[in-house]
Amino acid sequence: MQQFLDLTLSGLSQGAIYAAFALALVLIWRSTRVVNFAQGAMGMFTTYLALLAVDAGWSYWAALLLALGSGLLLGAFIERVVIRPVENGPELNPVIVTLGVFIALQALASLLFGAQYRSFPAPFGLTGLQAGSVNLAITPYGLFTIGAVLVTMIALVALFRFTDLGLRLRASAFNGEVSRLLGVPVGRMLTLGWALAAVVGSLSGLLIAGGELVWPAYMDPLIVYGFVAAVLGGLDSPAGAVIGGVAIGLALSYVSGYAGSEFAGLAALLILVAVLLVRPAGLFGRATVRKV
Repeated sequence: MQQFLDLTLSGLSQGAIYAAFALALVLIWRSTRVVNFAQGAMGMFTTYLALLAVDAGWSYWAALLLALGSGLLLGAFIERVVIRPVENGPELNPVIVTLGVFIALQALASLLFGAQYRSFPAPFGLTGLQAGSVNLAITPYGLFTIGAVLVTMIALVALFRFTDLGLRLRASAFNGEVSRLLGVPVGRMLTLGWALAAVVGSLSGLLIAGGELVWPAYMDPLIVYGFVAAVLGGLDSPAGAVIGGVAIGLALSYVSGYAGSEFAGLAALLILVAVLLVRPAGLFGRATVRKV
């Protein structure tokens, strides 16, 4: 029973990190209809900027704000300079370009910050909590991670459901030509969508880095499981992204604990294939119907 409790709490903490990355994918998909494979590399790059600030004597929270602000600017820059020239071509072009951005950012990070492992601080303790005489496999930092993801999810749901800005973002993504005729500044909306998604991606980079080692490729495992979480929940659903992230975190924790960590990747693949076969739009996504 103790092992099951520990695996559950550990899965919740790790699942919250997957959910944060999945939220970034959902945000950019809903606002631009692009799957951004460079999301993890963008989060890694801004995390390194935060680490430089911490090394220079800044507090963790000031470095956090720097990373989020840098993510906002980086996302807007990539959309304007890299994505904008190819967005009117075939739909696959922006996706291929994001793969190039992913490779370029990792190489640039290695050149600027080095490829060695570096420790990243955490704002809260990393020692497991206690409930009476029972040691729990969750830390104050883990609770902070879960809280940050829930706040982000609520903010995104409120943005897309209850604000004019969210409606304009969605309209620009679904039909840019009609949106322009209705007076929506589509170009600005697409830039804003990339910028906001980069902010959430930067948050996920910081959450996974807290109390751990960082290097240019440290986000790679998160990219895989974050994509699985986003597909599981549905790329159109912020709540689905969180549920998908938690589900993946729990599943991988149970598989690693009872069967061995070497089976975690296989379990994620099986979950992804099963979802695509049964619910291609995700558990909370809506399948689109095209009239011919």
